[in-house]
Amino acid sequence: MEAIRGSDMTFDLLIRNATVLDGSGGPAYGADVAVDNGRIAAIGRVDGDAVRVIDAGGRVIAPGFIDIHSHTDTALFIDPRAESKVTQGITTEVCGNCGFSPAPCLDEAGRAEQESWRRKHDIEDDWQTLDEMLSALECRRIGINFATLVGHSNLRAAVVGLANREASPRELDEMKTLTRQAMEQGAFGISSGLIYPPSCYANTAELVELARAVADYGGIYASHVRNEHDDLVDAVEEAISIGRLSGAGVQISHHKACGASNWGRVKMTLAMVRECRDIGMDISVDQYPYIASATSLSVLLPTWAHDGGDDALLHRIRVNREGLLGYLKEISRDGGWLANDGGWANVLISSVGRRTSRDCEGKSLEDIARERHAEPEEVVLDLLSEERLAVSMVQFTQCEDDVRAVMRSDAAMFGTDASSRSTLGELSGGKPHPRAFGAYPRVLGRYVREQNVIPLEAAIRKMTSMPARKLGLTDRGLLKVGNWADMVVFDQDKVIDAATYENPHQIARGIDFVFVNGRPVVDDGELTDQLPGVVLRRRYNRSAL
Repeated sequence: MEAIRGSDMTFDLLIRNATVLDGSGGPAYGADVAVDNGRIAAIGRVDGDAVRVIDAGGRVIAPGFIDIHSHTDTALFIDPRAESKVTQGITTEVCGNCGFSPAPCLDEAGRAEQESWRRKHDIEDDWQTLDEMLSALECRRIGINFATLVGHSNLRAAVVGLANREASPRELDEMKTLTRQAMEQGAFGISSGLIYPPSCYANTAELVELARAVADYGGIYASHVRNEHDDLVDAVEEAISIGRLSGAGVQISHHKACGASNWGRVKMTLAMVRECRDIGMDISVDQYPYIASATSLSVLLPTWAHDGGDDALLHRIRVNREGLLGYLKEISRDGGWLANDGGWANVLISSVGRRTSRDCEGKSLEDIARERHAEPEEVVLDLLSEERLAVSMVQFTQCEDDVRAVMRSDAAMFGTDASSRSTLGELSGGKPHPRAFGAYPRVLGRYVREQNVIPLEAAIRKMTSMPARKLGLTDRGLLKVGNWADMVVFDQDKVIDAATYENPHQIARGIDFVFVNGRPVVDDGELTDQLPGVVLRRRYNRSAL
């Protein structure tokens, strides 16, 4: 117990009779928690009064969960409540992952896409730099704390463009300048998405140089590695080498092994990570607790088809249809990687952007092909053309044993790998991956309580102090006097995810109270519509540069 306060104190909030899990990984203990001016004021036997008193009745109180791998990015401009995140106990999101961030937005294609998004959602805010984007968000009220990385794809598009080629020395210097600017404006590091263009066109040397620029500011290098199938081990080795050569902390995103022939390889990659940690390297991984992944349908097409950007890809779909059909048939045959992942029956269409093919949402490509009297490979190209590439998929590629193995690793923390969603309104469409609403309660209910994969104390640490330490957040992630009062109160006997692949817009159960900076965003299980979140900017020591 950290503090005992006298009866002369009046707090803003007092939570009595709680089972405290402070986020450190230590054992639970019974205590009261008092909050004043948005910060934790006392923990222990608190005799003072408060404007509001909540009797936790023995329920768990923990630090608010930190989503180390989020894709909310610009969604708070559309719906600032972050409903799907706060209702599962998340109080801080780290966006800008997989090589894509909301800023900087400097290239012609990116500016055009942003303008289209602004018109679609009637957003007045416009920006080019990361500072302008964060400032725009700071002028709004938001329901969750927001942090971001800078996307490598953004930097490459701004300087090199969308072509599949090596950056020149001058272009690399320009990208390093943009990286430093983003760090000085508040980015927490850089992310790469090495299966997505244009990030995938970079060689290792380019990534090392940009990670060095980030390391100068104490930032991290987060990577969707180059391969999560047959070449997973080599891809993880590349991420390790980038960290070793640059000095930047490494975060391997949504760590997994895809395809039945690769199941079990995470034991090898986790051993590689553990060896690095044993010699003092700052490297960790994150995961979402599901066996299905989710991404754009266009990643099924070969890298060469993406050369030059979206317009070039759409042109190739029209003029080189037979060649692309041949490629898709090859990867879906026995021995091809898609067949290894279970084939077209295991690929579900989760959302379409232009809505002309809305009837396909929630269906497998095999089922859609049957309805259209076409081959699945033809449906892939048709959907991408009809929706101008704005098609998302869910793909069942992993196994439960691997999910549990990653979860047990001391190097692993959790993330949703999802944007914030809503049960109503503009962000309620499609059939998104259920991780958007259920990732953290799923860990607590299914993997901790029901399957005993990891202890509750360890799970809470992976959701709180571990990501906070990775990001350099010294006043969040722990229930500690003086820290910001980001807190979640839940019933460990009832907490569980409710979202499914068929019906993903379902609020988790057992999350009773969620506080962001001391104010309730979830109150007795209900969304409050309060918006106490803040934009977090990475601070650095100029004298160290």
